[in-house]
Amino acid sequence: MTESPIERLERLRRESEQGGGADRIAAQHAKGKLTARERVQFLVDDGSFVELDRFVTHRCADFGMEQQKFQGDGVVTGHARIDGRPIYVFSQDFTVFGGSLSEAHAAKICKILDQAMKTGVPVIGLCDSGGARIQEGVVSLGGYADIFLRNTLASGVIPQISCILGPCAGGAVYSPALTDFVFMAERTSYLHITGPDVVKAVTHESVTSEQLGGASVHAEKSGVAHFVARDDRECLAQVRELLSYLPLNNLEDPPFVATDDDPLRREARLDSLVPSDSAKPYDMKEAIRLIVDNARFMEVQRDFARNIIIGFARLGGRAAGIIANQPAHLAGCLDIDASVKAGRFVRFCDAFNIPIITFEDVPGFLPGTAQEHAGIIRHGAKLLYAYCEATVPKLTVITRKAYGGAYDVMASKHIRADLNLAWPSAEIAVMGAEGAAKIIFRREIAAAADPKAEEAKKIAEYRDKFAHPYHAAGRGYIDDVIEPSSTRPRLIAALELLKNKREQNPPKKHGNIPL
Repeated sequence: MTESPIERLERLRRESEQGGGADRIAAQHAKGKLTARERVQFLVDDGSFVELDRFVTHRCADFGMEQQKFQGDGVVTGHARIDGRPIYVFSQDFTVFGGSLSEAHAAKICKILDQAMKTGVPVIGLCDSGGARIQEGVVSLGGYADIFLRNTLASGVIPQISCILGPCAGGAVYSPALTDFVFMAERTSYLHITGPDVVKAVTHESVTSEQLGGASVHAEKSGVAHFVARDDRECLAQVRELLSYLPLNNLEDPPFVATDDDPLRREARLDSLVPSDSAKPYDMKEAIRLIVDNARFMEVQRDFARNIIIGFARLGGRAAGIIANQPAHLAGCLDIDASVKAGRFVRFCDAFNIPIITFEDVPGFLPGTAQEHAGIIRHGAKLLYAYCEATVPKLTVITRKAYGGAYDVMASKHIRADLNLAWPSAEIAVMGAEGAAKIIFRREIAAAADPKAEEAKKIAEYRDKFAHPYHAAGRGYIDDVIEPSSTRPRLIAALELLKNKREQNPPKKHGNIPL
């Protein structure tokens, strides 16, 4: 019996929804992973997903591939809504040829990226792939490059988010690396240029995929992963939360979310947060949570370069990017990793019209031959460049130390910060009182009858003169010295005042950031 056109359509749709078949779907579930379609359905608003290119198949006729064709060719693509806002999404299907990328597979992803650019809508990629489809040779490699080009052109125009929910190896790793945020899932996702077998053959190292490129490696050591989740579901829930802070594109403002947290709320605990002994640490995250709406702070790269904190929050309903030195780790020093981490975040916020709030307690750049030889000058300049280049509203609160060149770098008034506040505990100087006194008064100390007593006297003298915010405030480098408890209302008022800020950089093709 000949099937009708409608029956044929329904059959092909059912085939596409089966992916690589029941056995392979069961194997995917046995690994603790969702299928490509399940991931999309969990990510987006119920009933909002509209699939595109479900009937695309590969065009390879070599190695018997003409006998193995699946509807969709290993990637589910389309558009949907998250919290009512539009997004484009592609989800690689490991049950079909191990999610490997073919010419047709790549063309589907490229179409999604092209459509997203035309419409000004974010793209979310759910990656679960064994890499290039080796039966297609250079054609599959060309497909990767087609995607890379679009990732690059879309950068700074629309948000791009990558979720690594399985293997991602070889050339496949560079598309996520070109996107704005990378999510990984514990124990099931791997991201590496070369696999364990190649590593062993070349370097004689025996290493597992988890040790080579697992979620913990990229979250703590390489900094490639921005977020880590326990499983697929938690990962996709995190993506939804992240999108709530982001505009659809670079021509829009971030979404405003009304809050029941009083914008005039004063937080008395802040007045005693900073220890009287400037050598003692405290947790800057506590200050952030006390200031932002409902103590909600979405930290980015939490386990990488922990001496600096970055993430998203709201104040008075307005989204903001938060950057803060962390005195509880490495005394809040800026080192190479911290500079690169924060610099990239500043540039993302600037590209997408997200105001930047900086909480500063920094004794300087981390000293030592390891940092100097690895290029702290070049890498530290990335953070400086990013802050200087940024034209979004920039608010800075100095909570304690602001020493040396690090004072300049951390959104100082001199590099176009709009509002610079200091707590009474702020110390703004070239260096700490002890080091400064030993240099300035070294002759007097050496000539004194009691050098130790003279040294203590000179340290106290220098501290009285410079270890406070009033010298800088007297120069206009600090706009106001405030009670810590009043920080929240002051920042919210500033964000409201600066919401229509307009500032432009000189016309140019692009600058030459010290990469």
